[in-house]
Amino acid sequence: MFQVIRKRDGREVPFDETKITEAIFKAARAVGGEDRETAMRLTLEVLRLLKAKYNGTVFGVEDVQDVVEKVLIEAGHARTAKAYILYRDWRTRIREAKSELMDAVEEILEETSRENANVSNSPSAKMLQIAEAASKKYYLTRLIPEDFAQAHVRGDIHIHDLGFYAKTLNCIQIPLGRLLSEGFNTGHGYIRPPKRPGSATALACIILQSSQNDMFGGQSFAFFDRDMAPYVENATDDEVYQAMEALVYNLNSMHSRAGAQVPFSSINLGTETSEAARKVTRNLLLAYEAGLGRNEAPIFPNIIFRVKKGVNFAPGDPNYDLFQLAIRVAAKRLNPTFSFMDSSFNAPYGNQVSYMGCRSRVMANRRGPEVTEGRGNLSFTTINLPRVALKAERDLKKFFALLGEVAELGIRQLYHRYTVQARLKVKDLPFVMGQGLYLGAADLKPEDPIAEAVKHGTLALGFIGLAEALVALTGKHHGQDEEAQQLGLEIVRFLREKIDAACEDYNLNYTLLATPAEGLAGRFVKLDRKEFGIVPGVNDREYYTNSFHVPVHFPIEAFKKIELEGPYHKFCNAGHISYVELPSPPVHNPEAVEAIIRHMAKCDMGYVGVNFPVDFCQECSFSGVLGDNCPKCGSSAIRRVRRITGYLSTVDRFNDAKVAELKSRVVHLGRPEVVH
Repeated sequence: MFQVIRKRDGREVPFDETKITEAIFKAARAVGGEDRETAMRLTLEVLRLLKAKYNGTVFGVEDVQDVVEKVLIEAGHARTAKAYILYRDWRTRIREAKSELMDAVEEILEETSRENANVSNSPSAKMLQIAEAASKKYYLTRLIPEDFAQAHVRGDIHIHDLGFYAKTLNCIQIPLGRLLSEGFNTGHGYIRPPKRPGSATALACIILQSSQNDMFGGQSFAFFDRDMAPYVENATDDEVYQAMEALVYNLNSMHSRAGAQVPFSSINLGTETSEAARKVTRNLLLAYEAGLGRNEAPIFPNIIFRVKKGVNFAPGDPNYDLFQLAIRVAAKRLNPTFSFMDSSFNAPYGNQVSYMGCRSRVMANRRGPEVTEGRGNLSFTTINLPRVALKAERDLKKFFALLGEVAELGIRQLYHRYTVQARLKVKDLPFVMGQGLYLGAADLKPEDPIAEAVKHGTLALGFIGLAEALVALTGKHHGQDEEAQQLGLEIVRFLREKIDAACEDYNLNYTLLATPAEGLAGRFVKLDRKEFGIVPGVNDREYYTNSFHVPVHFPIEAFKKIELEGPYHKFCNAGHISYVELPSPPVHNPEAVEAIIRHMAKCDMGYVGVNFPVDFCQECSFSGVLGDNCPKCGSSAIRRVRRITGYLSTVDRFNDAKVAELKSRVVHLGRPEVVH
């Protein structure tokens, strides 16, 4: 009767009527039917209608499916028709996912995605991102419940590191001291404990690299000064310096994830007062200050200096000299960043709180000891605050109702991911779980599920674009208006209350995160423009403002910015960070950096940094704030290091939204007597 049919891609292929019969029979079986003869009879009716409508012309697959639905409904087979429609919709979603995947692969083969600024453009990085793109499509269409998947696709929420949804965990504070003292196995043999500083730092790098291969997020040492101290006690300062220099070199050159990136490494130190521990801190800071081989600014590790009254905060404190050195290094290299052990939410834990460069913080634990070491964040999901505000149309009651709904959805989605992660086996994370890095994993066997370990981890619900949400609700953000600031605090307090309730409901460690938005900063804006159009002050820029920050383009005095952002830190127990932007490296004005850091401590912040441009000529090694060409040699080969979400990166790896945000950043002028 018919010779050919047109496929969706435009190709014409031989027509086969048995495929119609088979499709109808499968739909019937889905609702309990087993009558193939009825399927054949209905096929004849489909063919009759096709001939009447398309006799002499070529029709397409979609045309046939439309007629099949019509025949099933008119013949009284409503349940079969519904099953057929659902199957057709599912097949459409699969085809669209495949098409989108091929588009993504084509882009990745041209250049790796810049959602993560520390992923290289190497062949192995391309292969990793192609696999990740395929995983995303699989999870959205096959594994994740539809309400969660659609919320992600729409942009109500963002499921971070979606490609790793069912594969692994986010991050961990590594128990370095135990691994060094007991030795460990990376899968190719036992590594015995070191005896000298150089061996100890080499093994520390291997540990970071091996752990990164098992996880999608950051790797951190919670107590580096304490854990390295036994290996430097009888070493000279020169030997310790050489070991720390090698550590910095290695962490900027050795790759993980099949060669795709260097490990996201963070090192916490500063409060250990033994002479050996002080030697570790001093020499690591000096090595970081010296930079790489041609004086380039290191990207990793992210050094986090703990600040504690009575230990290093005031003249006369045993580690005050190290605090001063940390300020000097930060004034040149952007790192270290600083964490405050005396803030209202960290003080109950003494000196035990550790952070990661991305801002992650893990401390309280409903299911075991309240420690940092051996624990980490399992996964996180972010709420699109501006979208909720735009839907509310300046109705605050409606806004909080909608926010409550999306928060509950995010909490349920995190629980779903937790149940998937808990079913992973020890052998799936051979180093992190197999070597007992994670709390609760030491007694587990290779075939055991990791539920007993991951119950100690955290599930983080985050948020982005508080400033833009406030503009949508009130016409002003919290940098412009005191009432907007109070509403901002109410919004974040509301989310924290939802999180605390989830802890009770699920008996798990739910936490609230000030999201470190990188690729997400632009993704939400694009989706919101499609739905709401361009709304001035809300989505008219290429990015949403990071978490609770005052917008980067808004002119504000440094101390005022600190005072506005400080109160949000205590609510965001999964992690938080605040910055001040300076016009150039304050190498000749460390007093300004110290004044800023002290004011941040006074304003009850937990984790902070100071930002400024760091440029380096790759031809002649000249450094400073450089334009398009080096003023010394004229070269245009300029390496530009900036902070992107907490970690450092080079500007060439920033995505378009973060480049736009970078260009918008204004200097936060300080008090005249402090910042010159």
